[in-house]
Amino acid sequence: MQTIGRRAHIVNLDPAAEPTEYEFTIDIRDLISLQDVMEEMDLGPNGGLVYCFEFLLNNLDWLDEEIGDYNDEYLIFDMPGQIELYTHIPILPTIVQHLKTSLNFNLCATYLLESSFIIDSSKFFSGTLSAMSAMILLELPHLNILSKIDLIKDKVSQRRLKQFLNPDPYLLAKEEDEINPKFKKLTTRLANLIDDFGMVQFLPLDCSKNSKSVETILSYIDDVTQWSEAQEPKEPHDEIEIPDEAF
Repeated sequence: MQTIGRRAHIVNLDPAAEPTEYEFTIDIRDLISLQDVMEEMDLGPNGGLVYCFEFLLNNLDWLDEEIGDYNDEYLIFDMPGQIELYTHIPILPTIVQHLKTSLNFNLCATYLLESSFIIDSSKFFSGTLSAMSAMILLELPHLNILSKIDLIKDKVSQRRLKQFLNPDPYLLAKEEDEINPKFKKLTTRLANLIDDFGMVQFLPLDCSKNSKSVETILSYIDDVTQWSEAQEPKEPHDEIEIPDEAF
């Protein structure tokens, strides 16, 4: 994958996803698809998704076999966006522990929130609490990312968005109190919770052509997964002669 400057593979674990610009190297739909489950089991999207992951949990040998040829390479696991999977259903933690213990993966969770969603305080609190739930449930090194920054065009929203990258929950709670004073106690306690947790900040993801944000995010991921330490040392280049006039 040239975008990140290294050989990488996408592991699709979203049974409803279709490949777009990048092809999937491993695709859960080869095992089970949401559409088939909904039709055969007469389930809705959320129930069908849970069924798919329970089925995967009972067939982890399939995932092991698919990953087998790539377990020394850089894998990007693309997960579904339904929040229930990251808040109160213990399926994903089981899969995460399997990848860590059985396949010796160094993992980093990247939790994406669309920047257009959290341009006001109430939505920020909602998104942050969801991210915190995922951090606690998955028990992994974790990065929170504000995606689609480049789609925020107006100057007011751009300035507003900056305060959410490294947020002060008390200032945001104060703003929310002015808008919804009847929720003052609730927002104050939410601010206390976020501040006590002390691990909530966001990295911006700007997908415009000249953005360096992907490289920045990748450097954080490499750091927590110790990616560079796991790579084979490169052969040194031949010694290069430096002309005297360079000094």
